[in-house]
Amino acid sequence: MGDHAGVKGLKRAELAQRTGCNLETVRYYEKIGLLPEPPRTASGYRSYDGTHERRLRFVLRARELGFSIDEVRELLRLVDERDQPCVEASAVAAAHLDDVRAKIADLRRMERVLKDVVAQCADGSLRECPLIETLFDGRSGLKSELAR
Repeated sequence: MGDHAGVKGLKRAELAQRTGCNLETVRYYEKIGLLPEPPRTASGYRSYDGTHERRLRFVLRARELGFSIDEVRELLRLVDERDQPCVEASAVAAAHLDDVRAKIADLRRMERVLKDVVAQCADGSLRECPLIETLFDGRSGLKSELAR
């Protein structure tokens, strides 16, 4: 494995610290195959290098952008194959963008409904809480409002 950043012989905790992620996250990404298993030193410690760090940073950034584990796996496959990955990567990103836009639309609908319910609560002195009544009463139009 190449030594991209001049980094050699990092232990898992050091790799986690350098990338700002949790030790368990490194372990998990290794377990599910997003990070390759590093070689071990003579004393049995895992020995990560710059390639591991670079790949982990890639995974972390992709996850911050909301890519699913499967989407990250697909992007890494494109990186590993190196055969004009941009077209396929663009398709993965475009599909993800569609998902993000749909989630934003869903969140805006939820915001609208919650804003209306909070406004109905006024100063909170009402005998019956509009939020609780809305959640209990399936006929209140909540479903139809969220479906818009």
